[in-house]
Formats: sequence, structure tokens, C-alpha cells
Amino acid sequence: MPFDAHGFLIPGTRPAPRAVPTSIARPPYVGLAAPPAYVGDNTYTSAEVELIRAAGRIASGALDAVAEAVRPGVTTAELDRVAHEYVIAHGAYPSTLGYRGFPASSCTSVNEVICHGIPDNTVLREGDLVNVDVTAYLDGFHGDTNRSYRVGVVSEEVDQLIERTHEAMMRGIRAAKPGRAVNVIGRVIETYAKRFGYGVVRDFTGHGVGSSFHTGLIIPHYDSSPAYSDVIRPGMVFTVEPMLTLGTHEWDQWEDGWTVTTRDRSLTAQFEHTVLIHEDGFELLTVSE
Repeated sequence: MPFDAHGFLIPGTRPAPRAVPTSIARPPYVGLAAPPAYVGDNTYTSAEVELIRAAGRIASGALDAVAEAVRPGVTTAELDRVAHEYVIAHGAYPSTLGYRGFPASSCTSVNEVICHGIPDNTVLREGDLVNVDVTAYLDGFHGDTNRSYRVGVVSEEVDQLIERTHEAMMRGIRAAKPGRAVNVIGRVIETYAKRFGYGVVRDFTGHGVGSSFHTGLIIPHYDSSPAYSDVIRPGMVFTVEPMLTLGTHEWDQWEDGWTVTTRDRSLTAQFEHTVLIHEDGFELLTVSE
């Protein structure tokens, strides 16, 4: 079983990459070492926003399906299967599959894994937490979202970490108003997280998303001022996806080149939405019907 004697995650056995019907359009980066460069200003027309929303709705629906499957005894590979089958059943492509060589249709990050966990034969245990990150690609546009789930009954510490990470995300999103720098998002998130002594991961960030999976726009989740001072404008689309920890913000990466864990092996949670900025507020594009 992929946990060591101390209960920390270790690499497991992965299934083969899942098949996608040939009728479903692939993102242009599939089969390439790196995606084509994004050309744009991170704003989208109303017609393009509708396409992002449609992709985001599928990604959110996949996470609804995953929520029904999360329980002690299930493997992370099974959660990946559920997400994959939902996405392709709705005519979309799972964006992570083949992105810079990533071998799965979702990211499954358990306990001390901050992000980019690769689904495998890890069996979830009572009291664990697992984050599942799904992005759907449909009609040339991506919708990107993730949620952290409780596995069975969790401790009060885990329960509060999950609740507060979601609240941190929403506070950051509400702070994103036209005319402000994007770094206000991280300032609000870190201020809230510090109330509870949580670490705020710095090196993995939100990002512009839409016609590209990652556009190059960086949305920090900590107080980075004066860095990352891009001005928020109506029509912009990006993700907000804070990663909070019960310990350090420092991290290590496994030899697989993807899996990122807290350096002190403290627990971590994350939530993510794709967000559209309006003149008078925001809209979440990754919500279910």
C-alpha cells in the first residue's frame, strides 16, 4: 500500500493513460514537450466566455461525480477514472492528460501532497483528505477547477483546514476588482490564512486560463506586492487556487517531476475556480448546472 511506516504517501503503481475517443478534439499541446505560446491579453469576448463556461461546467460536473466516489477504500486511480469518464462522456478532453507529459486525466493530491499528485493504486483511508483537480477542454477553451474532499470522518483540524481554504479562495476572488493589481488577491488570502497560523504556498499559483491552459498570467496567493502587479480588467479570466498548509509553505518534489509535498509533511488543502471579472464584480465559470 503506498504509505510508508509513518503514514506518509509514497509512489504507487499507476494505470496506463486513459483513452479518449478520436472524435474528441485534443488541445494543441498533446504530443508536444511544451504548449504553444499564448498570444492574448487574458480578456475574452462574451462569446468566448460562453465557451469557457461550458468547459468549466463539465469540469465542475466531473468533481460532483468524484464527490460521490470519495470514501475509505477507494483508490486515487478510481477517482481519476470517474473524472475521466465524466469529461469524455460530455464530449470534452481532460486537459491534464498529455500536458507537458502528465500521464493522467486529473491530479489527485492526498494529505501532504500540495498539488500535481498522479493517480495510482493509493487506497484512501478514513480521515485522509484528497484534492482532485480537473480541467476540461471543449471547443477550443479550458475550464479549470479543483476541490478538497474529506475521506470518511476527519479530525477537527482537517475539517477546519478544508473549510478555511475554501473561504480563503472566496475572499481572494471577492477582492478581484477592476483597477486593482492581481497581487491584492494574494494579500487578502494570506492575511486570512495567518489568522490560523497556516502556511500559504508561494511557488504554485493561479493563472490565466481560457484558450490556453496556462497563459502566463500569474495570480499569487500570498502578499507578493509590489511583484505581480498586472491590473485587473473587465473581461479577464483566471484561476484563484490557494494551497494552505498546517505547517511550512516550503515544498519538495518527487522524482516523477510532478508530485509536490510540503517539506515538513504537514497536511495541505486547496480549492480552485475559474473566474470572470465583470465591471461590477465577478462570476465563477466552474460551477455545475
